[in-house]
Amino acid sequence: MSGRAAPFYCPYCGDEDLRPSEEGHGAWECAACSRAFRLSFLGLLAPRHRGPAPVPGEGDGTS
Repeated sequence: MSGRAAPFYCPYCGDEDLRPSEEGHGAWECAACSRAFRLSFLGLLAPRHRGPAPVPGEGDGTS
């Protein structure tokens, strides 16, 4: 078995009875709801610059 993490819960029903699927890498089957799904890593998000948090009452028309 590879060192990759496995899902703990079915994304559809939340059950824990998951098994690797024969469909290939990243494919899983849920015995509880009979669904098959695939998980894959898409990549890292680029950091977004966020300005300072707005101060309540300043410039929002509530003061």
